[in-house]
Amino acid sequence: MNIHIRKATVIDAKGVSTLIIPLTKKYVCPTCEGNVHEMLLNSMSEENVTNYLTENYSYHVAIDDHAQIIGVIGLRDFSHLYHLFVHENYQGIGLSRRLWNEAKTECLSNGNTGNFTVNSALNSESTYLSFGFKRVEGVRNREGMIDIPMLLQNAC
Repeated sequence: MNIHIRKATVIDAKGVSTLIIPLTKKYVCPTCEGNVHEMLLNSMSEENVTNYLTENYSYHVAIDDHAQIIGVIGLRDFSHLYHLFVHENYQGIGLSRRLWNEAKTECLSNGNTGNFTVNSALNSESTYLSFGFKRVEGVRNREGMIDIPMLLQNAC
């Protein structure tokens, strides 16, 4: 099995959206209040992903042997980890870390001095801890959006 990671383009927006919406429904929505589910899922629509890819976001995708998108990472302003999703069939093989390393390298080469933030879903905290992120504060509830703000410093 060959998995290739490359920079995402606008052409990937549909594949990215198709990957992350079901994973969000299964893993993120149950950890948030019902009033934010529609807004959260809408933020991952093909149209919105297209907008991210044409604005100040940088995305990478992992592609399998069948040219399917099986993982995605997106960062805003080369510093805020916005999306990190891996297809269920490919979880547990280090693909999140590969995506993170690729994205981090790009951010550092684009002026980031080694500081990153993420608003982790409750069930994703262990992944970010393994990358070196630390909690900035405890679990927070922002109008129904439940997350854990985290920071990684000196990631050079």
